[in-house]
Amino acid sequence: MKETRLIHVQGKPLGGGALPVIITPLVGKTQAEILDEVTAIVPKKPDLLEWRIDFFEAIGDIPAVIATALAIRKASGGVPVLLTRRNASEGGAPIAIAEAQVVAMYAAACQAKCIELIDYELSNAPADLQTLREVSSANSINMIMSYHNFQLTPDAATLDSKFVAAERLGADIAKVAVMPQDAQDVLALLAATDRARRMISLPLISMSMGGVGSLSRIMGWVYGSAATFAVGKSSSAPGQIAIEDLRSVLATVRKAVIGQ
Repeated sequence: MKETRLIHVQGKPLGGGALPVIITPLVGKTQAEILDEVTAIVPKKPDLLEWRIDFFEAIGDIPAVIATALAIRKASGGVPVLLTRRNASEGGAPIAIAEAQVVAMYAAACQAKCIELIDYELSNAPADLQTLREVSSANSINMIMSYHNFQLTPDAATLDSKFVAAERLGADIAKVAVMPQDAQDVLALLAATDRARRMISLPLISMSMGGVGSLSRIMGWVYGSAATFAVGKSSSAPGQIAIEDLRSVLATVRKAVIGQ
């Protein structure tokens, strides 16, 4: 089995090198709601917290964003934080600010070094992708470049092209998430992930969403996906599994696949 590349933060592998890394979302609308989520989630020992800032009411207030990120970090007990504004066109919550303000918010968070990773979609303007690649690199913040399709699973060539584009544009991590219409689509996503780890040199995150797609959240690491998403308190996408259940199943799968 070809090696699944690990995600590193500040020179150390997330999860101590165990696969897959477990990421849990924070989707509160206010700082108080978010910190309540952190308090509930941290005892469940996720490897990474994803702050879905598209749900945050004060997304346009940069000082509030930075203050909340710092509060998350203080409450997280050292769990790294991924900052994600998911575009509404790719399944995110609608927001009231323009893309230029989104880019400025991301840049300010990178410069404040109040988060460890950012996620920005490949579908965004090339100039904005380049700006955030430059500012994140300058501040040692890892950048995920991502593609999400909540309607269907594209053909093999399209899936391959998304992984390749992330590497070409300088991402640290490539992410692809798609919606299956049937079980065959889940296999198509896993096959694309396996091809990607042979074609490009980046760590990968991939998943097939929805009920049948949850199989990819359990088995994706075998095919090259370094991370999976689990529900800590609230879900951010269809098919996410409760962290307690996912951890138990992953332990069984790891024992069967690699003997530990």
